[in-house]
Amino acid sequence: MPETNSPRSDRPALAVTVGDPVGIGPEITVRTLSEVGTTASARGVVVADPAVLRRAAAVCGLDVRIRALDSWDLPEERDGVIDCFDIGELGETELPWGTVDKRAGAAAVRAIEVATRAAMDRRVAGIVTGPINKEAIWAAGSEHLGHTEMLGALTGVTRQNTMFVVRGKKIFFATRHVSLRTALDQVGADQQVAAIEEALTALRVFGHDEPRLAVAAINPHGGENGAFGTEEIDHLVPAVERVRTAGADVVGPVPADSVFHQLLQDRYDGVLSQYHDQGHIAAKTFDFDGTISVTVGLPILRTSVDHGTAFDIAGTGVADPGTMRSAFLHGCEFSHFADRIRAEYGS
Repeated sequence: MPETNSPRSDRPALAVTVGDPVGIGPEITVRTLSEVGTTASARGVVVADPAVLRRAAAVCGLDVRIRALDSWDLPEERDGVIDCFDIGELGETELPWGTVDKRAGAAAVRAIEVATRAAMDRRVAGIVTGPINKEAIWAAGSEHLGHTEMLGALTGVTRQNTMFVVRGKKIFFATRHVSLRTALDQVGADQQVAAIEEALTALRVFGHDEPRLAVAAINPHGGENGAFGTEEIDHLVPAVERVRTAGADVVGPVPADSVFHQLLQDRYDGVLSQYHDQGHIAAKTFDFDGTISVTVGLPILRTSVDHGTAFDIAGTGVADPGTMRSAFLHGCEFSHFADRIRAEYGS
C-alpha cells in the first residue's frame, strides 16, 4: 500500500490496546486500523510492542508499515502506516500463539496502564481495548478480576458500570458478573433506583439530553401481578415510581420478551436489564459484531470489544475484526463526549 500524506492531521487520537498479544487482539486491531485508515473521525494509535503488530500484520497478509513511537507528540499521519506507542515490554520476543503466558499477561497490563495514563493526561481522547486473558494477567501478578476493575484502580474510581451499544441503542445492567441466583438476591428498590439513575446519567453524558429509559422486568410477563414472582411488585415498581416522581422519563417494569423489541422501535434510548444474560442475549442475537461495551463511571472514555481472546484461532489470520471495528468507530463517535465524561465522572 503506498504512503501518502494524510489531510486529516487535526483528528483526536484514541489509544488502542490489543489485549493479550498472543490472542486474536493484535490481528483484529491491525485489520481494523488498516481498513479505516485515515477516514475515521479519530486517529488510532496502538499501545503495544511494535513487533507484536508486525507479526499480526504478517499473518493477516496486510501490506502496512508499523511505525514505532516513543512520545504522544504524534507525527503526521500517513496512509498505509499504523502508529504504535512502544511499551517496551516484549521487545522482539515472539511468544507462542494461543497460550496462557505470564509474559503476555504483563504486556497486556502494561498497555492498559500506558493507555489509561495517556487518557488521564488528555494526550488522547479515550481508549479502545482488545480482549485480555484473565489467567495470563493473574500469572503476571495482577490482582484485578479484569479490565473494569483495573481501570477503576488506575483512575481512582470505585464504582463503574457497563453500557452496551448496538446500532445506537444502549443497554445497561442492574447486576454484574454474578450467578443468576446472586443477581436475584441483589435486587432491591434502593438498588434499582441507583441503577436507574446511573443509566440516566450515562445517557445524558452520551448525548441524550432528555433520556428515555425502560426498566426490564425479571419474571415472565412481568410477574403477572405476583403469579410468577413478586420482584416487580416488591422492588421494581416502587423504584420506577420514585424516579418518575422526581421527573425522569422512565417506564417499567416492561416484560423482557418485548422491551428490547420496543427499544429497536425507538420507544426508548436505553434499557436497564436486570442480569447479565438478559441484556447480552438480546444485543448479541440482534448484532453480535456490532455490539460493543462502554465503561461508564470512569473519568475517561473507554470502548471495548465484548469477546475473548479466541486462543483456538489466534495466529491464523482468520479472526473477524467486526467487533473491534465497531468498538473503534464508536470510540471515534464518542470522543466528542470526552469533556462531558471528565466533567461528570472526574474527581
